[in-house]
Amino acid sequence: MTMLVALLAIASAPVRADEAEDRAAALVAKMTREEKIAQTMNAAPAIPRLRVPAYEWWNEGLHGVARSGHATVFPQAIGLAASWNTDLLEQVGTVTSTEARAKFNIAGGPGSDHKRYDGLTIWSPNINIFRDPRWGRGMETYGEDPYLTGELAVGFIRGLQGDDPQHPRTIATPKHLAVHSGPEPGRHGFDVDVSPRDLEATYLPAFRAALVEGHAGAVMCAYNSLHGLPACAADWLLDGRLRGDWGFKGFVVSDCDALYDMLHFHYFRPDEAGAAAAALKAGHDLNCGNTYRALGQALDRGEADEALLDQSLVRLFAARYRLGELERPRQDPYARLGADDIGAPAGRKLALEAALQSLVLLKNQGATLPLKPDTRLAVIGPNADALAALEANYQGTSVDPVTPLVGLRQRFGQQRVSYAQGAPLSAGVPVMIPETALRNDGKVGLKGEYFDNPDLAGTPRLVRQDRVISFNWDQVAPASGVDKNRYSVRWTGELLPPGPGDYTLAVRVARCFDCTGHDPVRLYIDDELVIAGNAEDKRVATGVHNADGRNVEAQIRFEDTRPRRLRLEIEHQGQDQGLRLEWLAPAEAQLAEAERVIAQADAVVAFVGLSPDVEGEELKVDVLGFDGGDRNAIGLPAMQQALLERAKTSGKPLIAVLMSGSAVALNWAQQHADAILAAWYPGQSGGTAIAQALAGDFNPGGRLPVTFYHSTKDLPAYISYDMKGRTYRYFTGTPLYPFGHGLSYTSFAYDAPRLSTPTLKAGEPLRVSVRVRNSGDRSGDEVVQVYLEYPQRPQSPIRSLVGFERLTLKPGESRELNFELDARKLSDVDRAGQRAVEAGNYRVFVGGGQPGTGAPGGEAAFSIQGRMPMPK
Repeated sequence: MTMLVALLAIASAPVRADEAEDRAAALVAKMTREEKIAQTMNAAPAIPRLRVPAYEWWNEGLHGVARSGHATVFPQAIGLAASWNTDLLEQVGTVTSTEARAKFNIAGGPGSDHKRYDGLTIWSPNINIFRDPRWGRGMETYGEDPYLTGELAVGFIRGLQGDDPQHPRTIATPKHLAVHSGPEPGRHGFDVDVSPRDLEATYLPAFRAALVEGHAGAVMCAYNSLHGLPACAADWLLDGRLRGDWGFKGFVVSDCDALYDMLHFHYFRPDEAGAAAAALKAGHDLNCGNTYRALGQALDRGEADEALLDQSLVRLFAARYRLGELERPRQDPYARLGADDIGAPAGRKLALEAALQSLVLLKNQGATLPLKPDTRLAVIGPNADALAALEANYQGTSVDPVTPLVGLRQRFGQQRVSYAQGAPLSAGVPVMIPETALRNDGKVGLKGEYFDNPDLAGTPRLVRQDRVISFNWDQVAPASGVDKNRYSVRWTGELLPPGPGDYTLAVRVARCFDCTGHDPVRLYIDDELVIAGNAEDKRVATGVHNADGRNVEAQIRFEDTRPRRLRLEIEHQGQDQGLRLEWLAPAEAQLAEAERVIAQADAVVAFVGLSPDVEGEELKVDVLGFDGGDRNAIGLPAMQQALLERAKTSGKPLIAVLMSGSAVALNWAQQHADAILAAWYPGQSGGTAIAQALAGDFNPGGRLPVTFYHSTKDLPAYISYDMKGRTYRYFTGTPLYPFGHGLSYTSFAYDAPRLSTPTLKAGEPLRVSVRVRNSGDRSGDEVVQVYLEYPQRPQSPIRSLVGFERLTLKPGESRELNFELDARKLSDVDRAGQRAVEAGNYRVFVGGGQPGTGAPGGEAAFSIQGRMPMPK
């Protein structure tokens, strides 16, 4: 063996846990205090003298790699949760981490500097409990149940990190610890007064599962305070529960600027040095932001110990050593991953499968679905052709996204599908100008001229017809042969108003993070400049600019429906991420247009719901029903409701497809629509999945991960984190659709469940066995759910999910399932927050939903003797 080969063999040897920490400690010992402090913030600079490359810790992978160009875009997290399939979540995590590794390698691989969104530390999954449908970020979670959330999180984390804990593909970072779920407008200074019972029974179990069972390598602390103590400075939470009770060995990162918030919103400390010292002493390691720049001052004042700083840095550099990110040479098992692994066929296939499994059939009166192959469809609704309703937030850029309109045309044939937008999302919220209103030389859409410079100069590199102007160009080139960082585009054609009246025209430029510049846009109507500006200087000609610096708008009146010449220009000089050409059209004109296409059809498919434009993270949205990314009403917005009602007057079958990231009170639709399908934000293949389900090529089998309520009046105060009256575990009313609900094109039957024993001692496990059979005439998926019902105790939930499994059965096929209920699953939490297995008489229900909801299944009784406290 030559010396070089020997050195390579040593360098490529697996990094043991203690070895990674030893190497990290040795490296940290060589750093100056200034170098150490610089490494505690997310944009860690290079240390050339120690051969430490620069590393940006911030990367996102909620439902595919985000914000770094093309990637496989899976259904948003709430849609993945609707699959109730832990194996699927692990596969999605595997594709996400594979693509993250590929992008890391393309950016230089081990030993190279890496900028934001090129790294291997993924700040996902979001496992906060979706306690209230009004929370705008609930779409990023796995729903309202702590057990379901924990199990899905474990699957996703295993996919992200891989099966080699000493050399993970990426490091997962479940967030936001703890008790964090809005309201968004006040999230930076919100203080949660949570009871010990609710903390232990609802808000912490998923984090415990993610870290104890999933072995996530990192965790993110939240913006909010708990009983007056900011989460990122809560030593009882970080050093106590996290590292003590749960034995967590990884690192803690703050939500971005959470340490800044400790000073400026919580008023927890008088200056940055005090805030930094409090976080460090509590067990926090990595500051997303720059408050830790004051650590030197904190050390000088004696408010923190440099040994604690060293301890945090050892955790951080041990993670970098395990990832193999720091050094060359190394036989990297992931070195082969590259461009061919991004958007690969296997990933595209999985994105479709995930979208299919996320679909939940809520109603199917008179077997309206599946549709016959020769059915002529009228497709209506603001989400029928909306890219944003596919990709959601924290998203990558889809290579070839399929909207519902396109998917239905591909499945049923262009000639059998007519389309009208029919309505906006809500009053005051512009939506994409539909293809029906854009023409160029008699063809649908506008002519796009793409230039390889930012000045619209010379001959276009490419000329093409763009059906609509709705593009996510985040870190990607808009066309072949065009530099993603320097281009310009001119679109020309005609705008066809559906009726006379007042219009709002808008150019939405997708915002960028930490921008050094924004993209100028100009819109001309009949050669008159009506919009000119960008998100930076807010210049407008005839119009206004909205508060969040993204839309440039103009109001214009059309006295008739004659075509108007249209020209739109964008000069890509900054870091903005694409654009949409939007409008608000007169309501009656849009409804009349919908009526005309419905008259030509046999059935109506209405794509209604919400959008990441109105629900999401800290949005600058203040229109009726929406507040800063949250909602203050959970019903379908009135203009969409009017569209459904107008469609129903036709007498033709009405199928409502709900696209949203949260529960919407579809009370009218439940009474009057013939079928309802919940599609969430289904990812790049969402349109294909929806079309296959409506056509019967796929039998929907998803289940609701949240309760659908009838009204906001059913809910406690949004600002309260008390679980009384919330979620299926504590809500005593009648829901519109219960947690766990979902229909099928076939039917299933259950034998009575069998228990391993009718009586057990506290601490012993209980085995539950059941046989389930497809009693219908189609193959289909059933989600078998196991619920525990407790003895009558004031603090106990009504019932709790303690097991589930998704399976596919052919007609007549049956399968025996066994569920092992260990002591933790059989435990309960008292008012003091102590978890224990308690004596008493219990019941267990096994079926296709909750007991008492009409779901098939059966129950059995058993008793527990004695009491056994459980560890935290």
